Amino acid sequence: MNAEMVMQELEKLGKERTKKMYMSNGAHEPVFGVATGAMKPIAKKIKIDQALADELYATGNYDAMYFAGIIADPKTMTAADFDRWMDSAYFYMLSDYVVAVTLAESPIAQEVADAWIASGEELKMSAGWSCYCWLLGNRKDSEFSEGKLARMLDVVNNTIHTAPERTKSAMNNFLYTVAISYVPLHEKAVATAQAVGPVEMKRDNKKSTTLNAYENIQKELDRGKLGFKRKYVRC
Repeated sequence: MNAEMVMQELEKLGKERTKKMYMSNGAHEPVFGVATGAMKPIAKKIKIDQALADELYATGNYDAMYFAGIIADPKTMTAADFDRWMDSAYFYMLSDYVVAVTLAESPIAQEVADAWIASGEELKMSAGWSCYCWLLGNRKDSEFSEGKLARMLDVVNNTIHTAPERTKSAMNNFLYTVAISYVPLHEKAVATAQAVGPVEMKRDNKKSTTLNAYENIQKELDRGKLGFKRKYVRC
């Protein structure tokens, strides 16, 4: 399948209700409104195709950009490729759920995520912290530096309340993910989440949201989820 054929297939699958939901979260035209599950049959036909993924991502169509993440080959993507994708990720559903997810399956994931976290730019920082969430929830604990993650917990403790809004959400998720999925720092992450307390996240044209990693951690512990790892990062 070429890019034009994929775009035609995606357009057929678009639903007005789904489109409205995406747009209420920050997507803008062009967008068809395709449910992610509805993309799976097309993805099965294509499997992995990085050239096609790049072509679809470059369309600027939200659904095509999301689909690009499903068929991308993260192991062949360079830091410059990920930066290019990140530069076009104009809202959090792209930065955190397409680019960060794709990056999490790359051998250079931590290196790129670290650079984004240090950038000072809201969505880059959000994607960087989110990438660590995807990584920690999937890879073995032995693949991470305990000292580095401990320092990252300290950064969250010291800066989350003054961080950009989307970055707050990703940092909050990082606290939760370390506490549940990275056993060596479970206790430190829980203590940090307790110290941080509730975090207010302002949202455009919507009510503010209160984030509370500590409460979410306790709920998952009650369900026996300590040490949870998911089998796959991407759909």
